[in-house]
Amino acid sequence: MSASTVLYDAPGPLTRRRHLLYSVLFGVVLAAAVVWVVLKLKDAGEFDQRVIDGLTRTNVWNAIGDGVVATLKVAGLAIVLSVAFGLLLAFGRMADRTWIRVPCRWLIEFFRAVPVLLMIIFLRALTGGHGLEIETRALIALVGGLTLYNGSVLAEVFRAGVQAVPRGQSEAAYAIGLRKGQVMRIVLMPQAIRYMLPAIISQCVVALKDTSLGFIVAYPELTSQGRQIALFLHNNLMVWVVIAAVYITLNNVVSEIATLLERRLSRGRGASKAIAEVEEVLPAG
Repeated sequence: MSASTVLYDAPGPLTRRRHLLYSVLFGVVLAAAVVWVVLKLKDAGEFDQRVIDGLTRTNVWNAIGDGVVATLKVAGLAIVLSVAFGLLLAFGRMADRTWIRVPCRWLIEFFRAVPVLLMIIFLRALTGGHGLEIETRALIALVGGLTLYNGSVLAEVFRAGVQAVPRGQSEAAYAIGLRKGQVMRIVLMPQAIRYMLPAIISQCVVALKDTSLGFIVAYPELTSQGRQIALFLHNNLMVWVVIAAVYITLNNVVSEIATLLERRLSRGRGASKAIAEVEEVLPAG
């Protein structure tokens, strides 16, 4: 008896014909719905030649390019600062001293609980009246809000990754005389990165998509530029389809870069190099 027939009875000829009929009917209904939507959009003028001509204009794509550059700028700053902030909170969360561990835990829970949009608006209000340009204040607010939220999430990812390493690894490292910082840097973190990397990649993609919240504080990222283009062309659907395609492309690029990094890290360091690092920190004799 195969494993597939253990959990359920194999469908007979009548059941297979019924399933085929259901599939055909569903396909017909879905195709009809798609055709109906397309016809309605065509009647509304969403596919007019003027819209296509507008989307091929140089100034439109220049605006999209400016939005992509601004989006990548915010995303790059937010990701780097989030990783640094997350590591700082994670190490504090795992500290032996209560006066360090408890405040870090409170900060993590607070920034994870507060909506990122609310933090962006709050930071935008704080930066007002300091003689900064509007775009600069919007940039600080957007990067700050994304850093606080994503950093607090990554802090728990880092902590979970370190704790996922078998306890015997750290016990063996302490047994040969390594200090806690050395154990974390040499033994735990190189192994924990393999557990953490998928979640880190996912959070980086989240940070990239959340840059679209910049239109709330008038930062000229991709969504803000798309809104201006839609108003300029008097069209919403096709413009937002193009903007969505650009976001998908950016996210795929980030995922591919992260995949290449994961493959490189999965090869790991040679045993001789790891042993050499351990020997360097061991006391002589």
